[in-house]
Amino acid sequence: MGAGEQIAAGQTALGIEFGSTRIKAVLIDLDGNVLGTGVYDWENKLRDGIWTYSYEEIDRGLRGCYTSLRENVRQKYGVVIRKLGALGISAMMHGYIALDQEDHTIAPFQTWRNTNTQAAADEMTELFDFNIPLRWTSAHLYQCVLDHEKHLDKVDFVTTLASYMHYRLTGRKVTGAGDASGIFPIDTSKMDYDAHMMELFDGLLQKHGYSFRAEDLFPKVLCAGEDAGTLTAEGAALLDESGNLEPGVPMAPPEGDAGTGMVSTNSVAPGTGNISAGTSTFAMIVLEKGQTLKKLHREIDMVTTPDGAPCAMSHANNGTTDLNAWVGIFHEFCELMGIQADMGELYQKLYTNSLKGDPDCGGLLAYGYYSGENVTMLNEGRPLYVRMPDSRFNLANLMRANLYTSLAAVKLGMDILKEENVHIDRITGHGGLFKTEGVAQKYLAAAIHVPVTVMKTASEGGPWGMAVLAAYRISGANEYDSLGNYLSQKIFAGQEGITIDPDPADEAGYETFAEHYRAGIAVEKAAIDHLSW
Repeated sequence: MGAGEQIAAGQTALGIEFGSTRIKAVLIDLDGNVLGTGVYDWENKLRDGIWTYSYEEIDRGLRGCYTSLRENVRQKYGVVIRKLGALGISAMMHGYIALDQEDHTIAPFQTWRNTNTQAAADEMTELFDFNIPLRWTSAHLYQCVLDHEKHLDKVDFVTTLASYMHYRLTGRKVTGAGDASGIFPIDTSKMDYDAHMMELFDGLLQKHGYSFRAEDLFPKVLCAGEDAGTLTAEGAALLDESGNLEPGVPMAPPEGDAGTGMVSTNSVAPGTGNISAGTSTFAMIVLEKGQTLKKLHREIDMVTTPDGAPCAMSHANNGTTDLNAWVGIFHEFCELMGIQADMGELYQKLYTNSLKGDPDCGGLLAYGYYSGENVTMLNEGRPLYVRMPDSRFNLANLMRANLYTSLAAVKLGMDILKEENVHIDRITGHGGLFKTEGVAQKYLAAAIHVPVTVMKTASEGGPWGMAVLAAYRISGANEYDSLGNYLSQKIFAGQEGITIDPDPADEAGYETFAEHYRAGIAVEKAAIDHLSW
């Protein structure tokens, strides 16, 4: 059966992921092959001190992304999408969305980027003896409690962006295990929110005069492959403004972008790991069953895979935003000089040229801190580019330093995991940063001292991973005894990736850069303290 016939028959799975700068849809067949894609570009806004997207823009982005996919499929195959085999929604993890009993949003959407929850996260971490990152949903909820936010008088449902959109499409208040682990700590033996910590948290709420229980506010936890409902008629109308899409599509549990990144790199088994490089950059290392870290680290999140395995996460709020801004500057220069420059080609040439730079970036140092950075314990950001008078300031080193710094905060977290003797068999990279072959991959291998593999699906990233989870929901969960086996034996069977081993000269150079990076945190902090306009 050809691709067009598969689409017409609904033998497909669709994943839609709300990323930080792009909403992307990937339609696959049930073997994981990409049939069509759709995109919608957007950007968060800083409003009243909160990083947010409006709810109107969220709806507009969903429809715009699906419309882009629908048109892509029509042009490629001459087929109108009427049926889908399965559907899944994923999104940037964490953050805060609150609804009342009538399903009205009663507070601005707060994204993962916000760092206004320090007091809440500190108190919860001390009480639980478990790291609660600033961006977690429960930290946002408790900060609202500490701030006596008026909307709490009406709150009935508190959740993440992925879970919220899933609710809009299905009417089910659920979320996937990986996404749930960015809401509240998970007891992996029971696949539910940790009961003891939940009891302690409810005590905090009661101390401040609130009678609601957090467990009643949060979505139900589901593992990959479980029934998460079906697309309702209202959901189909919200998704497809043409009215062609039929309701009743089986829905996978919604997931966070960390979980879909693990799936898209076949990194859900113990000892495997992946690093996702985009607007935020994070590393996910799957631990052995029952394994925990020896001590609490505020730089490391303990989360889960989509099927509930424990996972250590080194998450950097700031990834490629400033890197992209520099490429944009060079694009402006090309336009000024009357040079026709395709952005994709410009990225490729600038990244590749960075390989000519010095292993230590010639003494150049950059911080792409558009927001606070939890790994380095800063609650605000100031993008900086710093050099010494005798630094070797040239184009190759300029771009190499930008690429290095997009991975630097995550590297600091990975260093902690090495100190904890966390075993890592392999690391797989994914996300747009790895699209230019052999550049960021080479630098990452040097940064973490581990061979790095990039698969052919690396640039598809999370949306493809969510589509695979949707396919698993209808065609894999009953045939395979685990998500890991499904990925290895069906989706990734026969796929080849490109692996780069660490280069000793690059390793030494990156460690020198990392020394400068650690020392320069004081400069970044001074900029935060003194630069405000």
